[in-house]
Amino acid sequence: MPSGIRPIDVLLERAGVRGHQRAPSDSKEFHEVTKRDALRLLEHDVDRLLETTEKARQPALKAEMGRFADLFGRFIQEEGPALDWNKIQKLPENAVMNYSNLKSPQNEQIRNMLDKLVVIKLNGGLGTSMGCHGPKSVIPVRSDLTFLDLTVQQIEHLNKTYDANVPLVLMNSFNTDEDTEKIVRKYKGFRVQIHTFNQSCFPRISREHYLPVAKDFDVEKDMEAWYPPGHGDFYDTFRNSGLLKKFIEEGREYCFLSNIDNLGATVDLNILNKLVGEERATTPVEFVMEVTDKTRADVKGGTLIQMENKLRLLEIAQVPPEHVDDFKSVKTFKFFNTNNIWANLAAIDRVLRERTLNMEIIVNNKTLENGTRVIQLETAVGAAMKCFDGAIGINVPRSRFLPVKKSSDLLLVMSNLYTLKNGSLVMSPQRMFPTTPLVKLGENHFSKVKEFLGRFANIPDIIELDHLTVSGDVTFGRGVSLRGTVIIIANHGDRIDIPAGAILENKIVSGNMRILDH
Repeated sequence: MPSGIRPIDVLLERAGVRGHQRAPSDSKEFHEVTKRDALRLLEHDVDRLLETTEKARQPALKAEMGRFADLFGRFIQEEGPALDWNKIQKLPENAVMNYSNLKSPQNEQIRNMLDKLVVIKLNGGLGTSMGCHGPKSVIPVRSDLTFLDLTVQQIEHLNKTYDANVPLVLMNSFNTDEDTEKIVRKYKGFRVQIHTFNQSCFPRISREHYLPVAKDFDVEKDMEAWYPPGHGDFYDTFRNSGLLKKFIEEGREYCFLSNIDNLGATVDLNILNKLVGEERATTPVEFVMEVTDKTRADVKGGTLIQMENKLRLLEIAQVPPEHVDDFKSVKTFKFFNTNNIWANLAAIDRVLRERTLNMEIIVNNKTLENGTRVIQLETAVGAAMKCFDGAIGINVPRSRFLPVKKSSDLLLVMSNLYTLKNGSLVMSPQRMFPTTPLVKLGENHFSKVKEFLGRFANIPDIIELDHLTVSGDVTFGRGVSLRGTVIIIANHGDRIDIPAGAILENKIVSGNMRILDH
C-alpha cells in the first residue's frame, strides 16, 4: 500500500464513500462517519460468514462474532498509543507486597482453603515454534512427562495430601481442543476433576481493507484465516462455558490462572492464605498479579504501573516510541508480569454483568503463507487488573517463573539443576545461587526439540554454569560438565563434538573439533 494511504481510506473507497460526499476529510465528523462505515462493512461481512454455517450453530457463533465486532469497533476508535505517559503515577507503597512477608497457613485450614480454589491453565498454544505437532502441553519436558502430566500430578498431590478437591480447568483453542480432549481421557483414574472449555475463534482481517480473509465458517478448511484472540478472552468464554456459575455455586472463591508452559506456576498456599485464609484482608483483594524482579533478560515483559489511582498492567506495545527506553529500564520499572493471576470469581461475574471489563487491544501483524498481510486483535488477561477492586501485585521469587518457550529453556528444566517432586520442579540445593544460567543455543541447529535432543547423548551437568552460548554444528557426549562461562562456536561447515566426560570451565571452543572414542 502506498505510504500515506491508510487502510481505512482503502476500505471507504471500496464502499464508494468519498470525502466530498460528506464532510471535509480532515474534519472530526468525517472520521466518525468513516469509522461507522468500517464497522458496518465488517458486520455485513461477518453476517455473510455466519450464513455459511449450519442453523443449529448460528446463535452461539453470532454471540461470538458480536464480541469480535465489539473488539473491532474499539480498535478503529483508538487513535495513537492507548496511554498518556505523563499520567503514570508512582507505585504506592502497598501496591506490591513482598512474598517473604506472607504467612503460611495452619495445616488444619489448608483443606478448607483449597476447596475455595479452581486452577486454570491456558492451553491454547501449539508446539510448532519448537518443531512439534499438536498442543504445546503434550511436549515431554522431564522424565518423559509432559506439561499436562506435571500439572495433573501437582494437583493430584494437593488433593491427596489435604483430602481436597481442587479442579483443573484447561482453556483450549480451536488449535488444541480436539487433541487435548483425547489426551485428558488418560487421567480418568486420577484424583483430579478436569474440565475444558474453548476460547473464541475470531477471523483474521486483511490489513488492506479491514475485512475478514475467511471465505466461509469452515475453520478446519482454512485454519490460517482464524485465530484465538489472546488470553484476555478468558473472562467471557469462562462465563459462557457455564463453569464460572458452577464454581461460584459450589462455594469456590478464587481461580489461579497461568500459562501451562510455566513450570514454576504451582498452587502457592501462602498466597492462597492471603486471599481466603486467616490472613484474608478486611477489604477483599479481588485480583493478584504475581510479579518478579526484572532483569536485563526481561526488559520487554509487561510491568505494573499506577494510573488514575488504579493498579494496571503496562505492555511494551502501549508505550509511546520516545519512552521505550524508560519502559525497559530496570531502575524505573523494577517488576515484570509472570502472568500468574489470582482472581475472585464473584468479582469476575460482577465486571462481566456490569460490562465494566476493559482491556487494551494488542494489534498483532501477521503474514499468511500466501503473502496476505493480516492483523489479529488480541487482549491480555492481566490487562483486566484495573477493572477490579483492591488489586495488588505480589513480588514472588524467580522460581515461580519458569517458562519453556525455546529449547534453551528445555535444557534447563531437563538438567540436574532441578529435581522433580510431585510434579513440581525444585532447584537443586547444590546450586550456590538461586538464579538460573543464561543459555543461548543457535537457532539453526537447536530450535526444534527433536534436533536439540539428538545433539546431547545426555543433558550436561550445569549445576555450576553461569552462561552458555552454543552456535553451529555442535554435539555433546555423555557425562559432560559445563561450569562458569562456556562459549562453543562451530564455524560454517565445521563441526565440534564435545567428548564424553569433558569438563569445560570458563572455556571458549571454536573451529573444528572431532574426538572419536577408540
